[in-house]
Amino acid sequence: MIDPVRWQQHSQRNFWHSALLLLGMAGFIALLGWLLAGSGGLLLLLFGGLLLWGLRRSISPLTVMRLYRARPLMPQQFPALWQLLQQLSQRAGLTQVPQLFLLPGSLLNAFAIGSQQRPLIAITEGALQQLDWRELAGVLAHEISHIRSNDLQVMALADTLSRGTSLLATMGQLLLLLNLPLIMLGFASINWWAILLLLVAPTLSVLAQLALSRTREYDADLNAVQLTGDADGLASALVQIEQQQQNWLQRLLLPESVMSLPSALRTHPQTRERILRLQALKQQPWFQQHEVLSPLWHRPRD
Repeated sequence: MIDPVRWQQHSQRNFWHSALLLLGMAGFIALLGWLLAGSGGLLLLLFGGLLLWGLRRSISPLTVMRLYRARPLMPQQFPALWQLLQQLSQRAGLTQVPQLFLLPGSLLNAFAIGSQQRPLIAITEGALQQLDWRELAGVLAHEISHIRSNDLQVMALADTLSRGTSLLATMGQLLLLLNLPLIMLGFASINWWAILLLLVAPTLSVLAQLALSRTREYDADLNAVQLTGDADGLASALVQIEQQQQNWLQRLLLPESVMSLPSALRTHPQTRERILRLQALKQQPWFQQHEVLSPLWHRPRD
């Protein structure tokens, strides 16, 4: 069993980390808006942000699936997988079981979109063919954890803030260039602190967005283990996904430096770090591995 008190401590720590990163990103864009247009700039920024947020939410998840050429995976096509998905959704407390879509291709991948009211999960043909039930349970539990924690909306908000910061910084730099003759003639003063902020704010905002993404991935890993009671299944799936990605990059003859980006520039944590965290859970005295989904793990594929 998993100690709920300790697990709550994990969740709270990740929550406050995510909240601080979002507040930092909001602070960047608010400060830029105030520097460019004062209090009126803040109001205009708020209106534009709400408009952009509304436009993003108006895009149907089904439209996204069509762009990926994904097709619905019906229960009668893969009943065991749907049974597994229903079990995990019930344990996560979701009111709606996510709709499954099948992505063409041999890559090992899965992702979730939508909301808790209308969740969708896409999984590749390669994942269904190469992962066993234990690994599939870990992958699906990871995506369901994203849905339960509203990570999809959190990351959409972070992306909106990051894009807005970049847009405001670009506008500020253009205004600076237009006023450069006046500055050189002494008819206008320059605030070097504002110039510095214009230069570094987009980079800092992107780094905060990447850090937020990594935090949400760690949290989804932990919650996936809570749903399955199995740390090894997800860890094994992560190893296979990492190996396939490395082989794919090597076939493209990419340099070694591209394959080992610094952690600050990654949208996902390094696989080795994720596995170490999963294995560390097993060493805790309050964690006991159990096979609550074992009837599905060993069932022959349909």
